[in-house]
Amino acid sequence: MVATAPDRIGSSKPATCRMFETPLIERFSRIHPATPFVFWIPVYSYLAFRAYENGVGLVTGLSLGLLGLFAWTFAEYVLHRWVFHYVGPRLWQRRVHFVLHGVHHDFPQDADRLVFPLGASIPLGVVFYLLFRALVGPVLVDPLFAGFGFGYLAYDGTHYAIHHFRMSSRWGKWIKRHHMIHHHTGTPARWGVSSPLWDYVFRTMN
Repeated sequence: MVATAPDRIGSSKPATCRMFETPLIERFSRIHPATPFVFWIPVYSYLAFRAYENGVGLVTGLSLGLLGLFAWTFAEYVLHRWVFHYVGPRLWQRRVHFVLHGVHHDFPQDADRLVFPLGASIPLGVVFYLLFRALVGPVLVDPLFAGFGFGYLAYDGTHYAIHHFRMSSRWGKWIKRHHMIHHHTGTPARWGVSSPLWDYVFRTMN
């Protein structure tokens, strides 16, 4: 069951909340920010190596990897805009929204809920892998999905850095401001997190 009572950690302001009454589920709703990289980098690296072993040339492999990276930017925009921010009229739909993304907007500095838990990223990864495999076949899917996956890791890393690091580069300052506008102005816009590309395409840079 979902719970929304805030836990007060070290100050008078709520820094996080308990989402689930079951302790084990609550534990797995939290994740160290390094976990996606520790788990997924070996997986994507193996797929890239397997593509080479299966005869995919360097140019073809890199091209498919870049295509996968490009596909991630679109998936990031679509998921963030139309899935994570969807709030339906029913109570269970509002609860699903809170678990998927609402908790982050309520507690944006909660470091344990800034990257995808493996319980979410693994099933999504399987779905996208099977989709890409159906589109390009069992050999070319590996570099395509590896590029897509490294794009996902860029998203997770960028999102964590935006909320917890001082971004000193020109790009870092710009992308942080881009995301903070999404968080704090109340305007339904700026859905891209690691890239503003599709915000320009769909004119959601308000």
